Amino acid sequence: MKLLRRNFLDLALGAIVLSAAPRNVMAINYPTRSVRILVGFAAGGASDIVARLVAHSLSERLGQQFIVENRPGATGNIATGEVVKAAPDGYTLLLVAPPNAINATLYPSPDFVFLRDIALIASMTREPSVVVVHPLLPANTVPEFIAYARANPSKVAMASAGNGSASHLSGELFQMMAGIKLVHVPYRGGGPALADLLSGQVQAMFANMTASIGHATSGKLRALAVTSATRSDLLPDIPSISEFLPGYEASSVYGIGAPRDTPLNIIIQLNREINASLAEPRLKAQITAMGSSVFLGSPTEFASLFASETRKWAGVIKSSGVQAE
Repeated sequence: MKLLRRNFLDLALGAIVLSAAPRNVMAINYPTRSVRILVGFAAGGASDIVARLVAHSLSERLGQQFIVENRPGATGNIATGEVVKAAPDGYTLLLVAPPNAINATLYPSPDFVFLRDIALIASMTREPSVVVVHPLLPANTVPEFIAYARANPSKVAMASAGNGSASHLSGELFQMMAGIKLVHVPYRGGGPALADLLSGQVQAMFANMTASIGHATSGKLRALAVTSATRSDLLPDIPSISEFLPGYEASSVYGIGAPRDTPLNIIIQLNREINASLAEPRLKAQITAMGSSVFLGSPTEFASLFASETRKWAGVIKSSGVQAE
């Protein structure tokens, strides 16, 4: 029954993939020269690290260099726009990140429509955030945090990496589902936000797992829950928000995309090689150590997930009234 359902979904979602993928197949050897992977954010962040780990593995597997190039700006739209305009030959790829789903509503580009103009090749990793609070906040669990926020409306300051960021919208989704109101305090990046949380200037944050896990385990911050649908292997004793608010899920999924007319055989080959790379024990262990988990799938499955994420964040943005800066 599961197989039949899977086949049905593949057929139903075929239009999504084929609208962003080519209808031609090029009989060529690929790759015959170096391949660029554009990352729309500064070096050193989660998206950049994931891209470099996978690029290194692909270089070894395919015998050509996969080179990561950072194109920060416009919350990822600059890099995306460059890939959209690139030759659809498989030699310019995009590191697909959560802002690509958020930007479709919050920062739409006049030059492209992401789901139309980018062929989604492969998902790679999924990383939850962690709800962390300052130790002086009188809440040790998610229910206690919700009860405190209800008793003190608009008095708990929630830091984020910026207006419309994944950390911001994860918090907005939580407020909507919990029926509470927090005070959003946007920063220019997760680092400054986390610093002010540690000092007690703000009381809560939906923080990046990699950046916050050390502070949580040392007691400098209190971890209440993870934002994934299930618990994290790195924090097995910390519940997921969905255990208290069924249906809540706000993980960061990263993957690879290409210009929409990239030949189908190249998309299939890259999907196969990326999945094989992520199955390597060494790479899998490196990703796990970051607080992420390997998240494999077909181009169809990645397209389905990304369309769903785009719809979800569009709903949160419209319901919460979040506006672009």
